[in-house]
Amino acid sequence: MSTLTGLEKNWLAELSPVAAEFSLRGRLRSAQPHGNGHINATYILECDAAGAPTRYVLQKINHRIFKNVPALMANVQRVTQHVSAKQPRALALVPARDGSFVHRDAAGDWWRIYDYVERAITVERVTTEAQAREAARAFGEYQALLVDLPGGRLNDTIPNFHHTRNRFETLRRAVNEDTMSRAAGVRAEIDFAYAREADTDVLLDLLARGELTERVTHNDTKINNVMLDDVTGRCAAVIDLDTVMPGLSLYDFGDMVRTAASSAAEDSPDPSQMHVVLPYFRALVEGYLESAGAVLNATERAHLGFAGKVLAFETGLRFLTDHLQGDVYFRIHRPGHNLDRARTQFALVKSIEENTGAMRRIVEDSQ
Repeated sequence: MSTLTGLEKNWLAELSPVAAEFSLRGRLRSAQPHGNGHINATYILECDAAGAPTRYVLQKINHRIFKNVPALMANVQRVTQHVSAKQPRALALVPARDGSFVHRDAAGDWWRIYDYVERAITVERVTTEAQAREAARAFGEYQALLVDLPGGRLNDTIPNFHHTRNRFETLRRAVNEDTMSRAAGVRAEIDFAYAREADTDVLLDLLARGELTERVTHNDTKINNVMLDDVTGRCAAVIDLDTVMPGLSLYDFGDMVRTAASSAAEDSPDPSQMHVVLPYFRALVEGYLESAGAVLNATERAHLGFAGKVLAFETGLRFLTDHLQGDVYFRIHRPGHNLDRARTQFALVKSIEENTGAMRRIVEDSQ
Protein backbone atom coordinates (compact mmCIF):
# COMPACT_ATOMS: atom_id res chain seq x y z
CA MET A 1 0.00 0.00 0.00
CA SER A 2 1.30 3.44 -0.90
CA THR A 3 2.02 5.92 1.87
CA LEU A 4 -0.85 8.36 2.35
CA THR A 5 -0.15 12.08 2.51
CA GLY A 6 -1.54 14.19 5.30
CA LEU A 7 -4.19 15.62 2.97
CA GLU A 8 -5.31 12.15 1.90
CA LYS A 9 -5.44 11.02 5.51
CA ASN A 10 -7.73 13.93 6.32
CA TRP A 11 -10.13 13.04 3.51
CA LEU A 12 -9.95 9.39 4.46
CA ALA A 13 -10.82 10.15 8.08
CA GLU A 14 -13.63 12.51 7.09
CA LEU A 15 -15.27 10.24 4.52
CA SER A 16 -14.76 6.83 6.12
CA PRO A 17 -17.93 7.06 8.27
CA VAL A 18 -19.98 7.83 5.17
CA ALA A 19 -18.35 5.09 3.11
CA ALA A 20 -19.04 2.62 5.92
CA GLU A 21 -22.77 3.08 5.31
CA PHE A 22 -22.46 1.48 1.84
CA SER A 23 -21.74 -2.06 0.66
CA LEU A 24 -18.24 -1.55 -0.70
CA ARG A 25 -15.96 -4.42 -1.69
CA GLY A 26 -12.83 -4.52 0.44
CA ARG A 27 -11.22 -2.11 2.89
CA LEU A 28 -11.24 1.61 2.18
CA ARG A 29 -7.65 2.75 1.65
CA SER A 30 -7.87 6.25 0.12
CA ALA A 31 -10.29 9.08 -0.54
CA GLN A 32 -9.76 12.31 -2.43
CA PRO A 33 -11.77 15.06 -4.16
CA HIS A 34 -12.48 14.58 -7.84
CA GLY A 35 -13.59 16.69 -10.79
CA ASN A 36 -14.70 20.30 -11.13
CA GLY A 37 -18.48 20.09 -10.76
CA HIS A 38 -20.33 23.14 -9.49
CA ILE A 39 -23.32 21.40 -7.87
CA ASN A 40 -22.38 18.24 -5.98
CA ALA A 41 -19.18 17.47 -4.08
CA THR A 42 -17.49 14.44 -5.66
CA TYR A 43 -14.76 12.13 -4.35
CA ILE A 44 -12.91 9.04 -5.54
CA LEU A 45 -12.73 6.16 -3.08
CA GLU A 46 -10.31 3.28 -3.48
CA CYS A 47 -10.76 -0.02 -1.69
CA ASP A 48 -8.42 -2.98 -1.41
CA ALA A 49 -10.43 -6.11 -2.17
CA ALA A 50 -8.18 -9.17 -1.76
CA GLY A 51 -5.28 -7.25 -3.23
CA ALA A 52 -7.26 -5.89 -6.18
CA PRO A 53 -7.95 -2.14 -6.05
CA THR A 54 -11.58 -1.18 -6.65
CA ARG A 55 -12.65 2.42 -7.14
CA TYR A 56 -15.94 4.18 -6.46
CA VAL A 57 -17.41 7.65 -6.93
CA LEU A 58 -18.83 9.15 -3.73
CA GLN A 59 -21.06 12.22 -4.04
CA LYS A 60 -22.63 14.59 -1.55
CA ILE A 61 -25.86 15.72 -3.20
CA ASN A 62 -26.53 19.44 -3.09
CA HIS A 63 -29.94 19.48 -1.43
CA ARG A 64 -30.15 23.25 -1.73
CA ILE A 65 -30.44 22.84 -5.50
CA PHE A 66 -32.22 19.46 -5.44
CA LYS A 67 -34.74 20.00 -2.70
CA ASN A 68 -36.34 16.54 -2.83
CA VAL A 69 -33.41 14.14 -2.71
CA PRO A 70 -35.50 10.97 -2.18
CA ALA A 71 -37.48 11.77 -5.34
CA LEU A 72 -34.27 12.47 -7.25
CA MET A 73 -32.70 9.22 -6.09
CA ALA A 74 -35.85 7.28 -6.96
CA ASN A 75 -35.38 8.53 -10.53
CA VAL A 76 -31.68 7.68 -10.59
CA GLN A 77 -32.26 4.22 -9.17
CA ARG A 78 -34.95 3.42 -11.73
CA VAL A 79 -33.03 4.61 -14.78
CA THR A 80 -29.66 3.11 -13.77
CA GLN A 81 -31.19 -0.28 -13.07
CA HIS A 82 -33.12 -0.20 -16.35
CA VAL A 83 -30.13 0.87 -18.46
CA SER A 84 -27.69 -1.46 -16.67
CA ALA A 85 -29.86 -4.42 -17.63
CA LYS A 86 -29.24 -3.49 -21.28
CA GLN A 87 -25.72 -2.03 -21.03
CA PRO A 88 -23.53 -3.81 -18.45
CA ARG A 89 -20.93 -1.01 -18.45
CA ALA A 90 -23.49 1.67 -17.65
CA LEU A 91 -23.44 3.79 -14.51
CA ALA A 92 -24.50 1.73 -11.48
CA LEU A 93 -25.39 2.71 -7.92
CA VAL A 94 -23.87 0.97 -4.91
CA PRO A 95 -26.50 -0.03 -2.32
CA ALA A 96 -26.39 1.35 1.17
CA ARG A 97 -26.31 -1.11 4.05
CA ASP A 98 -29.93 -0.35 4.92
CA GLY A 99 -31.06 -1.54 1.48
CA SER A 100 -31.58 1.91 -0.03
CA PHE A 101 -29.24 3.70 -2.43
CA VAL A 102 -28.70 6.90 -0.48
CA HIS A 103 -27.53 7.77 3.03
CA ARG A 104 -28.41 10.82 5.10
CA ASP A 105 -25.88 11.66 7.77
CA ALA A 106 -26.42 13.29 11.18
CA ALA A 107 -25.79 16.75 9.69
CA GLY A 108 -28.62 16.26 7.20
CA ASP A 109 -26.38 15.80 4.15
CA TRP A 110 -27.27 13.21 1.52
CA TRP A 111 -24.69 10.82 0.03
CA ARG A 112 -24.58 8.21 -2.72
CA ILE A 113 -21.93 6.01 -4.33
CA TYR A 114 -21.51 4.81 -7.91
CA ASP A 115 -19.19 2.16 -9.28
CA TYR A 116 -16.27 3.91 -10.97
CA VAL A 117 -16.28 3.57 -14.77
CA GLU A 118 -12.76 2.39 -15.52
CA ARG A 119 -10.75 2.91 -18.71
CA ALA A 120 -12.78 5.93 -19.79
CA ILE A 121 -12.33 9.70 -19.82
CA THR A 122 -14.39 12.84 -20.17
CA VAL A 123 -13.58 15.90 -22.26
CA GLU A 124 -14.71 19.42 -21.46
CA ARG A 125 -15.31 20.66 -24.99
CA VAL A 126 -15.95 19.14 -28.40
CA THR A 127 -12.91 19.53 -30.64
CA THR A 128 -13.67 17.03 -33.42
CA GLU A 129 -16.66 15.96 -35.47
CA ALA A 130 -16.15 12.41 -34.17
CA GLN A 131 -16.61 13.60 -30.58
CA ALA A 132 -19.77 15.51 -31.49
CA ARG A 133 -21.18 12.50 -33.33
CA GLU A 134 -20.45 10.11 -30.47
CA ALA A 135 -21.88 12.42 -27.79
CA ALA A 136 -25.10 12.78 -29.77
CA ARG A 137 -25.24 9.05 -30.46
CA ALA A 138 -24.75 8.35 -26.73
CA PHE A 139 -27.49 10.70 -25.53
CA GLY A 140 -29.83 9.52 -28.28
CA GLU A 141 -29.22 5.92 -27.30
CA TYR A 142 -29.89 6.79 -23.67
CA GLN A 143 -33.27 8.22 -24.63
CA ALA A 144 -34.06 5.17 -26.75
CA LEU A 145 -33.13 2.77 -23.93
CA LEU A 146 -35.54 4.56 -21.58
CA VAL A 147 -38.55 4.54 -23.90
CA ASP A 148 -39.83 1.38 -22.21
CA LEU A 149 -38.95 2.40 -18.63
CA PRO A 150 -41.58 0.76 -16.39
CA GLY A 151 -43.18 2.24 -13.31
CA GLY A 152 -44.95 5.36 -14.51
CA ARG A 153 -43.78 8.94 -14.89
CA LEU A 154 -40.49 10.00 -13.28
CA ASN A 155 -40.36 12.74 -10.67
CA ASP A 156 -39.65 16.33 -11.70
CA THR A 157 -36.37 16.99 -9.89
CA ILE A 158 -36.42 20.66 -10.97
CA PRO A 159 -39.97 21.64 -11.98
CA ASN A 160 -40.24 23.68 -15.21
CA PHE A 161 -36.51 23.37 -15.80
CA HIS A 162 -36.82 23.95 -19.56
CA HIS A 163 -40.14 25.81 -19.55
CA THR A 164 -39.01 28.66 -21.81
CA ARG A 165 -42.17 30.72 -21.30
CA ASN A 166 -41.58 30.70 -17.54
CA ARG A 167 -37.96 31.72 -18.09
CA PHE A 168 -39.13 34.60 -20.29
CA GLU A 169 -41.67 35.83 -17.74
CA THR A 170 -39.02 35.70 -15.02
CA LEU A 171 -36.87 37.96 -17.19
CA ARG A 172 -39.77 40.34 -17.71
CA ARG A 173 -40.30 40.61 -13.94
CA ALA A 174 -36.59 41.24 -13.43
CA VAL A 175 -36.69 44.04 -16.01
CA ASN A 176 -39.78 45.64 -14.44
CA GLU A 177 -38.44 45.41 -10.88
CA ASP A 178 -34.87 46.40 -11.85
CA THR A 179 -33.68 45.90 -8.28
CA MET A 180 -30.01 46.55 -9.17
CA SER A 181 -30.68 49.47 -11.56
CA ARG A 182 -29.04 47.59 -14.41
CA ALA A 183 -31.83 47.54 -17.01
CA ALA A 184 -30.84 50.81 -18.68
CA GLY A 185 -27.39 49.43 -19.45
CA VAL A 186 -28.68 46.29 -21.16
CA ARG A 187 -31.56 47.70 -23.19
CA ALA A 188 -30.18 46.18 -26.41
CA GLU A 189 -30.16 42.70 -24.85
CA ILE A 190 -33.66 43.17 -23.40
CA ASP A 191 -34.96 44.29 -26.79
CA PHE A 192 -33.29 41.26 -28.44
CA ALA A 193 -35.10 38.94 -26.02
CA TYR A 194 -38.47 40.68 -26.31
CA ALA A 195 -38.32 40.53 -30.11
CA ARG A 196 -38.18 36.72 -29.89
CA GLU A 197 -40.93 36.19 -27.32
CA ALA A 198 -42.92 34.02 -29.73
CA ASP A 199 -40.11 31.45 -29.81
CA THR A 200 -40.72 30.63 -26.15
CA ASP A 201 -44.04 28.92 -26.91
CA VAL A 202 -43.24 26.92 -30.05
CA LEU A 203 -42.24 23.62 -28.44
CA LEU A 204 -44.69 24.00 -25.57
CA ASP A 205 -47.55 24.52 -28.02
CA LEU A 206 -46.51 21.47 -30.05
CA LEU A 207 -46.50 19.43 -26.83
CA ALA A 208 -49.94 20.74 -25.85
CA ARG A 209 -51.31 19.73 -29.28
CA GLY A 210 -49.84 16.25 -28.97
CA GLU A 211 -47.38 16.72 -31.82
CA LEU A 212 -44.44 16.24 -29.45
CA THR A 213 -44.17 13.41 -26.95
CA GLU A 214 -42.96 13.76 -23.38
CA ARG A 215 -40.00 11.44 -22.91
CA VAL A 216 -37.40 10.54 -20.29
CA THR A 217 -34.63 13.04 -20.98
CA HIS A 218 -31.19 13.76 -19.53
CA ASN A 219 -31.50 17.58 -19.52
CA ASP A 220 -27.77 18.30 -19.23
CA THR A 221 -26.33 16.99 -22.48
CA LYS A 222 -22.84 18.47 -22.40
CA ILE A 223 -20.09 16.24 -23.76
CA ASN A 224 -18.46 16.06 -20.31
CA ASN A 225 -21.45 13.99 -19.23
CA VAL A 226 -20.43 11.23 -21.64
CA MET A 227 -17.53 8.99 -20.58
CA LEU A 228 -15.53 7.98 -23.66
CA ASP A 229 -13.64 4.70 -23.85
CA ASP A 230 -9.88 5.18 -23.66
CA VAL A 231 -9.26 3.00 -26.71
CA THR A 232 -12.29 3.20 -28.98
CA GLY A 233 -13.54 6.72 -28.22
CA ARG A 234 -17.07 5.30 -28.00
CA CYS A 235 -19.41 6.01 -25.10
CA ALA A 236 -18.67 3.94 -22.03
CA ALA A 237 -21.39 5.52 -19.87
CA VAL A 238 -23.70 8.51 -19.66
CA ILE A 239 -23.24 10.23 -16.29
CA ASP A 240 -24.63 13.08 -14.15
CA LEU A 241 -28.20 11.83 -13.93
CA ASP A 242 -29.63 14.29 -11.39
CA THR A 243 -31.75 16.05 -14.02
CA VAL A 244 -33.02 12.88 -15.71
CA MET A 245 -36.75 13.48 -15.64
CA PRO A 246 -39.75 13.98 -17.96
CA GLY A 247 -38.97 16.36 -20.80
CA LEU A 248 -38.72 16.78 -24.55
CA SER A 249 -36.16 15.06 -26.75
CA LEU A 250 -35.61 18.45 -28.37
CA TYR A 251 -34.41 19.90 -25.06
CA ASP A 252 -31.61 17.35 -25.00
CA PHE A 253 -30.69 17.79 -28.65
CA GLY A 254 -30.95 21.57 -28.41
CA ASP A 255 -28.53 21.70 -25.50
CA MET A 256 -26.11 19.57 -27.49
CA VAL A 257 -26.26 22.12 -30.30
CA ARG A 258 -25.78 24.96 -27.82
CA THR A 259 -22.73 23.40 -26.20
CA ALA A 260 -21.16 21.20 -28.89
CA ALA A 261 -21.87 23.07 -32.16
CA SER A 262 -20.81 26.48 -30.89
CA SER A 263 -17.54 28.19 -31.78
CA ALA A 264 -16.75 29.77 -28.40
CA ALA A 265 -17.15 29.13 -24.69
CA GLU A 266 -20.52 30.19 -23.30
CA ASP A 267 -18.91 32.91 -21.19
CA SER A 268 -16.63 34.36 -23.86
CA PRO A 269 -16.28 38.13 -23.33
CA ASP A 270 -16.31 38.61 -27.13
CA PRO A 271 -19.70 37.60 -28.58
CA SER A 272 -18.44 38.28 -32.11
CA GLN A 273 -16.49 35.01 -31.81
CA MET A 274 -19.66 32.97 -31.28
CA HIS A 275 -21.40 31.22 -34.15
CA VAL A 276 -22.91 27.84 -34.95
CA VAL A 277 -20.36 25.37 -36.38
CA LEU A 278 -22.19 23.60 -39.19
CA PRO A 279 -19.87 20.56 -39.51
CA TYR A 280 -20.37 19.89 -35.79
CA PHE A 281 -24.12 20.37 -36.19
CA ARG A 282 -24.12 17.81 -39.00
CA ALA A 283 -22.20 15.37 -36.80
CA LEU A 284 -24.70 15.87 -33.97
CA VAL A 285 -27.65 15.22 -36.27
CA GLU A 286 -26.04 12.10 -37.73
CA GLY A 287 -25.13 10.65 -34.34
CA TYR A 288 -28.46 11.45 -32.76
CA LEU A 289 -30.56 10.04 -35.59
CA GLU A 290 -28.38 6.91 -35.69
CA SER A 291 -29.43 5.97 -32.16
CA ALA A 292 -32.72 7.80 -31.52
CA GLY A 293 -34.12 8.19 -35.03
CA ALA A 294 -36.36 5.17 -34.74
CA VAL A 295 -38.18 6.54 -31.69
CA LEU A 296 -38.49 10.17 -32.82
CA ASN A 297 -41.56 11.37 -34.66
CA ALA A 298 -41.56 13.61 -37.73
CA THR A 299 -42.16 16.78 -35.70
CA GLU A 300 -39.18 16.08 -33.46
CA ARG A 301 -36.91 15.47 -36.42
CA ALA A 302 -38.13 18.60 -38.22
CA HIS A 303 -37.34 20.83 -35.21
CA LEU A 304 -33.76 19.70 -34.52
CA GLY A 305 -32.30 22.98 -35.78
CA PHE A 306 -34.86 25.12 -33.98
CA ALA A 307 -34.12 23.21 -30.77
CA GLY A 308 -30.59 24.60 -30.75
CA LYS A 309 -31.92 28.11 -31.15
CA VAL A 310 -34.50 27.86 -28.38
CA LEU A 311 -32.07 26.28 -25.88
CA ALA A 312 -29.48 28.99 -26.56
CA PHE A 313 -32.23 31.59 -26.22
CA GLU A 314 -33.52 30.10 -22.96
CA THR A 315 -30.02 29.98 -21.51
CA GLY A 316 -29.40 33.58 -22.56
CA LEU A 317 -32.64 34.59 -20.83
CA ARG A 318 -31.44 32.94 -17.62
CA PHE A 319 -28.05 34.67 -17.74
CA LEU A 320 -29.60 38.07 -18.48
CA THR A 321 -32.14 37.61 -15.68
CA ASP A 322 -29.39 36.78 -13.21
CA HIS A 323 -27.41 39.83 -14.27
CA LEU A 324 -30.44 42.04 -13.66
CA GLN A 325 -31.12 40.45 -10.27
CA GLY A 326 -27.56 40.90 -9.03
CA ASP A 327 -25.88 37.59 -9.96
CA VAL A 328 -27.69 35.54 -7.34
CA TYR A 329 -27.85 32.16 -9.12
CA PHE A 330 -24.91 31.57 -11.45
CA ARG A 331 -21.45 31.81 -9.97
CA ILE A 332 -19.50 34.71 -11.46
CA HIS A 333 -15.75 35.27 -11.65
CA ARG A 334 -15.65 38.85 -12.90
CA PRO A 335 -17.95 41.89 -13.04
CA GLY A 336 -20.45 41.51 -15.85
CA HIS A 337 -19.80 37.79 -16.17
CA ASN A 338 -23.48 36.89 -16.56
CA LEU A 339 -23.95 39.69 -19.07
CA ASP A 340 -21.07 38.28 -21.13
CA ARG A 341 -22.76 34.91 -20.98
CA ALA A 342 -26.10 36.34 -22.11
CA ARG A 343 -24.56 38.25 -25.00
CA THR A 344 -22.67 35.17 -26.17
CA GLN A 345 -25.79 33.01 -26.08
CA PHE A 346 -27.76 35.63 -27.97
CA ALA A 347 -24.97 35.78 -30.58
CA LEU A 348 -25.42 32.03 -31.04
CA VAL A 349 -29.18 32.53 -31.44
CA LYS A 350 -28.54 35.10 -34.15
CA SER A 351 -26.08 32.81 -35.93
CA ILE A 352 -28.57 29.94 -35.89
CA GLU A 353 -31.21 32.26 -37.35
CA GLU A 354 -28.81 33.21 -40.15
CA ASN A 355 -28.05 29.54 -40.85
CA THR A 356 -31.58 28.17 -40.56
CA GLY A 357 -31.73 27.12 -44.20
CA ALA A 358 -28.40 25.32 -44.11
CA MET A 359 -29.31 23.54 -40.88
CA ARG A 360 -32.65 22.45 -42.31
CA ARG A 361 -30.92 20.95 -45.33
CA ILE A 362 -28.48 19.10 -43.07
CA VAL A 363 -31.39 17.53 -41.18
CA GLU A 364 -33.19 16.60 -44.39
CA ASP A 365 -30.05 15.06 -45.87
CA SER A 366 -29.52 12.99 -42.71
CA GLN A 367 -32.98 11.41 -42.61
